[in-house]
Amino acid sequence: MSTIFQKIIDREIPADIVHEDDVCLAFRDVNPQAPTHVLVIPKRPIVSLETLADDEAAIVGHMALVIRDLARQLGLAEGGYRVVVNCGADGGQTVDHLHYHLLGGRPMSWPPG
Repeated sequence: MSTIFQKIIDREIPADIVHEDDVCLAFRDVNPQAPTHVLVIPKRPIVSLETLADDEAAIVGHMALVIRDLARQLGLAEGGYRVVVNCGADGGQTVDHLHYHLLGGRPMSWPPG
């Protein structure tokens, strides 16, 4: 079954894309939880960190560098930002496609939820 994120990758659903390369796609969240809220997803359909295969480690490493670069480009690096990945139902994952939330533009509190 195709997730909403796969439909965004396939351009079946529009999104405000801020980055795309051969490995991943980044776009603004339609329900932002901070002034800047970008989702970074792999183009490969990986369900979650829990299902990540050893041979997919390079994908996650690449995504970390993309997140770092986006934080800089979006003006978040100096003040700081938060990166969140939810895993499984109890972790708050609502889409079965690995995704990172890049949040910034305001002070973040702890614990998050």
